[in-house]
Amino acid sequence: MHERRIRFRSIWVVFAAVSFAFVVGVRAEEPIKPLLEEIEVNTKKLMLGRMLFHDPRLSKNNTTSCHSCHNLGSGGDDGRETFIGIGGEPGDINTPTVFNSDFNFKQFWDGRANTVEDLINTHVQSPTYLGSSWPGIVSKLYQHESYPSRFKAIYPDGIHHKNIRNALGEFIRSLTTPNSRFDQYLEGDDTALSTLEKRGYALFKSYGCVSCHQGVNVGGSMFRVFGAVNDYFKNRGNITDADLGRYNVTRKAADRHVFKVPSLRMAALTQPYLHDGSATTLRDAVDVMFEFQLGREAPDEDKEEIVLFIKALLGESTDLSP
Repeated sequence: MHERRIRFRSIWVVFAAVSFAFVVGVRAEEPIKPLLEEIEVNTKKLMLGRMLFHDPRLSKNNTTSCHSCHNLGSGGDDGRETFIGIGGEPGDINTPTVFNSDFNFKQFWDGRANTVEDLINTHVQSPTYLGSSWPGIVSKLYQHESYPSRFKAIYPDGIHHKNIRNALGEFIRSLTTPNSRFDQYLEGDDTALSTLEKRGYALFKSYGCVSCHQGVNVGGSMFRVFGAVNDYFKNRGNITDADLGRYNVTRKAADRHVFKVPSLRMAALTQPYLHDGSATTLRDAVDVMFEFQLGREAPDEDKEEIVLFIKALLGESTDLSP
């Protein structure tokens, strides 16, 4: 099979999406779009990337793999407030899910990586993530019983850092979760959502949540100031470097506390929430958004119905535990 070449910003894909909507009755006017159920991947690269994703040899001391922080069976994150890096080193920020990450316009909370391959490069060489180096990884993989032949069968130049990133990237791009009940609803099945879930979606739009959480990934397409209406960080106190967000990348004052809007597609499984992991439940996260992003009050029943809608975004993947 060929390498994946699907990109939603391409003219062809936009035309195809519109045609598909016309044929099967997709609710094309909605600000959220369904995930494609099928993507093209190179199977050999995907399988090699899966091996590498679970292999602790990518870390300096052979103790930590990508899967250590991105547990695929439980939602693609680690379930912690903030990540634990190599050697048990505590991190300073919440681990986002790896599922559907290729649909994000940038990677990391502060957007410092443009592509999945850039993300991999940063993780491998970061002293707090994997603490490794590409020459060291290449050397270890060449000593493995099957990696040399597996790489040679796909890449003429064998084990090389760019090929490692490419295989890992192919696997990560395959981690999508289509066919959520909300996707089915968008594609015309009015029975896919309950009455309360439909009301939750209507409230999600009417209160303004959808102004940031939109598109195919229900987020991941823009930066926003966290605490746009009320000062979240003044209220919480104890500001860390991680709280500076995009400012750490650009050093522009306007980017203080600016973060990539997270995708909500896996939110049903990826508690705790927010960049600092301070929201234990989805309802807690919704409360924070109303207070600090929207500056609005809402009845408890409205918030609970929004939570029900968000949970309906969870799709399907063979990598998720039943």
